[in-house]
Amino acid sequence: MTQSPATQGLEQVLDPAGWKLLQSLPPYDEREALPLGARLREAGHAPELVAAVLTQAKLRAKGRDKFGEFADRMLFTADGLEQATRLPIAALHARRFRDAGISSLADLGCGIGGDAMAAAALDLEVLAVDRDPTTVAVATVNLMPFDGARAELGRAQDHDPARTEGIWLDPARRRPAAGRAAGSVRLRDPEEYSPPLSTVVDLARRLGQAGSGPGGADADGALGAKLGPGIDHDALPAGTETQWLSWHGQVLEATCWFGPLASAGTQRSALVIDRAGAHRLAPRGTPGADPHTGELGAHLYEPDGAVIRAGLLGEIARDLDARTLDPTIAYLTSDQRISTPFASGYSVRDVMPFSLKRLTSYLREHHLGILEIKKRGTAVEPDELRRKLRPRRFGEERATLVLTRIGGEQHVIVASPHPRPPGD
Repeated sequence: MTQSPATQGLEQVLDPAGWKLLQSLPPYDEREALPLGARLREAGHAPELVAAVLTQAKLRAKGRDKFGEFADRMLFTADGLEQATRLPIAALHARRFRDAGISSLADLGCGIGGDAMAAAALDLEVLAVDRDPTTVAVATVNLMPFDGARAELGRAQDHDPARTEGIWLDPARRRPAAGRAAGSVRLRDPEEYSPPLSTVVDLARRLGQAGSGPGGADADGALGAKLGPGIDHDALPAGTETQWLSWHGQVLEATCWFGPLASAGTQRSALVIDRAGAHRLAPRGTPGADPHTGELGAHLYEPDGAVIRAGLLGEIARDLDARTLDPTIAYLTSDQRISTPFASGYSVRDVMPFSLKRLTSYLREHHLGILEIKKRGTAVEPDELRRKLRPRRFGEERATLVLTRIGGEQHVIVASPHPRPPGD
């Protein structure tokens, strides 16, 4: 079977001479890559090896965004890095297992080993499993600093749950796009995941029956599995907690927690991570009802995407004493200014029916030339509107334009962001 260029390159890097060369390279600089490659070839290194180590150096530089300084000693594949969990998030996953009393963990579909590394760093004994031999080789290198971690070839469907007290899964949620030379499409149906959600549920049941974890044989075992953030709430397994997580405003994952890892009585929660830390939102007592619709108040709130995905708009509306402007749009409005990590707040300056001519005149009159443009429930595209407005000609004053529906009609809200709390 013919190996891919990526696999061939990794084999060369894994050779002692290749690894030594990779470790000798300076920090990656795109502007210096070509001259550096030429010098390495002039020094007698094979062109294929030079290409392989420079590829790894580039991936390491990119990997610092997810893995920090650990990236400088890791191996990567391009796909593996793109799909890998950020190390701070992986640490949150691992902490949930540790706090539930789990001492050993199988990471099924481990990829390059990000979650396995985080678990091993918390002194869990880790078995990392992947069905791709190249990925297993990469994970093996990345887990070398941890005595209690190892990687092996295998499939989640074939895993014996009795081998560890807990299981972590990251099912494949993409498939190759039909009719294209490259690319993939995101899978919406959890039964199309690999492994499918029904297999994950069965694995949790068998893990509980194995009786090796603190949940006992009559409950699901300690299993966590990533799901697509857009999963339908009706598809969530009974007796579990699914937590939607956002990282500095971007919804990255929905994780389904089984057995002792699930918070009692909580089916859905949101975890919002910002510069101030991690903030959890879950129903308190009776879940908040969907907010009522009313008039625009003095303040506008844009709930975090994790809150919206988790279906917790009623919870945050109750905290803000807020209402919606339209029953189908997740903007909230209130007469009170309240600071919350679960929504971005804006002071309303003005509102008008959407009209390009009227908006242009308004911006000119108020010297508003530096604009942030947001939208929900409208076909108008912010970039297209910005091109038509050409706002920089109007001055240096700042504003946020919110394009949305009020009472079923298109409107523009002119607003200013609430000042950020200290430390945020």
